[in-house]
Amino acid sequence: MASPSPTTATPAAPKPAKKKEWAPRIWQGCNYFGWLRLLWRGRFAVYPRYIYIAVVVSIVSFFHTLLAFLQEAIYGRAIRKTKITQPPIFILGHWRTGTTLLHEFLILDPRHGYPTYYECLEPNHFLLTERLFTKLFRFLMPSQRPMDNMKAGWDRPQEDEFALCMLGQPSPYLTIAFPNRRPLCPEYLDFQGVKPGPIRSWKRAFKQFLKQVTYKTGKRLVLKSPPHTARVKILKEMFPQAVFIHIVRDPYVVFPSTVNLWKTLYRTHGLQTPTFVGLEDQVLDTFVRMYARLEEDKKHLAPGQYYELKYEDIVKATEQELAKMYAHLGLDGWHAFEPRLRDYLATIKGYETNKYELTTDQEKKISQRWGDVIRRYGYPVR
Repeated sequence: MASPSPTTATPAAPKPAKKKEWAPRIWQGCNYFGWLRLLWRGRFAVYPRYIYIAVVVSIVSFFHTLLAFLQEAIYGRAIRKTKITQPPIFILGHWRTGTTLLHEFLILDPRHGYPTYYECLEPNHFLLTERLFTKLFRFLMPSQRPMDNMKAGWDRPQEDEFALCMLGQPSPYLTIAFPNRRPLCPEYLDFQGVKPGPIRSWKRAFKQFLKQVTYKTGKRLVLKSPPHTARVKILKEMFPQAVFIHIVRDPYVVFPSTVNLWKTLYRTHGLQTPTFVGLEDQVLDTFVRMYARLEEDKKHLAPGQYYELKYEDIVKATEQELAKMYAHLGLDGWHAFEPRLRDYLATIKGYETNKYELTTDQEKKISQRWGDVIRRYGYPVR
């Protein structure tokens, strides 16, 4: 179905405008050295209207670094002794496929821990400051995520990829800061072409963060970051017994929703006024790259390590689909989990997802570029 614009997917029907809520830029969680690395990668191309943000982050990042040293002095020995004895559960899936919803479901299991918004945006010192700062700065967290209607809050689950960004590790997410430059660190989506030294550094930073979350929760971690979909090989090297749950969704829905996601993040957290030039092609290319890598990597997983499900199925029959998943993966505790799941489902009854229309040109490109993946997961090619 054609929309008024030849190049941009737009909401199918206007919704009442949400009350605008202010939130800090995510980069305000960077430590000082991570912030300098981000500026260097973006060639310091901060637009004049955003210079004040760069100044604020520069000041705040210095204090994050000091607090990181203090946390290390207090908790360092305990963290080093912490072992990740229970293999993590990784939720895989392209952006906007339902990974957040699945994450919300799985953390209802009382045996599961997870990194929170605060921990992912303040990974340098959350053990030291989380309890106090989340109370003092509650007003900084909007009630809903800017790209959809999902609840937000300092204690809600978040992508660990953001924690790596705050710690100064390379990530494709750094493009959010400088959306008008060429994509930053695209090789870190799947680590193809990355030298062994930087890979070891990334692994070390990631494991250190997970040890901190494990020290705090003492539970088996459920982790969700879409880039992990293309990193199964690396993650299995780190955690040989890890479990991987892959959720897929109709790609004709995923495409416009992903474009909207990046536009929202660029506007909300960018240090440049975004033009969105090349964004749609970038989404098309990343999708193909991500699923090609997943298709190759999942061959090396044991049957009990990997499970696949569709967003459409889990929305229609949540309890039945999750029960089948628990049985396949050998996850005990379903009877303790099920009542919590039912209570949660009652709270989100009536939730509406954003709806988009595709232009004829967009639909054609999706069919051409993503056709193999669409057919692989049983969706009709238009």
